[in-house]
Amino acid sequence: QVQLVESGGGLVQAGGSLRLSCTASGSIFSINSMAWYRQAPGKQRELVAVITSGGSTDYADSVKGRFTISRDNAKNTVSLQMSSLLAEDTAVYYCSAFGNFNARYWGQGTQVTVSS
Repeated sequence: QVQLVESGGGLVQAGGSLRLSCTASGSIFSINSMAWYRQAPGKQRELVAVITSGGSTDYADSVKGRFTISRDNAKNTVSLQMSSLLAEDTAVYYCSAFGNFNARYWGQGTQVTVSS
């Protein structure tokens, strides 16, 4: 089992920046890719950014150029640096890990609110 704990959410003005962090514990040797998802009220959860164990990254079109995902394998952390935030970035952000045999792990989520 893998446990994921997010931190760093909060309230920020439009145009501002925020950094989310996620720390993994437990069976971390089984983690492959890690990702950030978000879910806004009344909407489905969507992929924001993903990073492989080798460091390759991919982003949702809506955040390209504004968000950066990074990973520190030594510290078992994945971070999401968010800049030029928009009101539509308001959501609960979830950290997720992909494990062996299609295992998926989720954090509890952290609220990000962008005021316009």
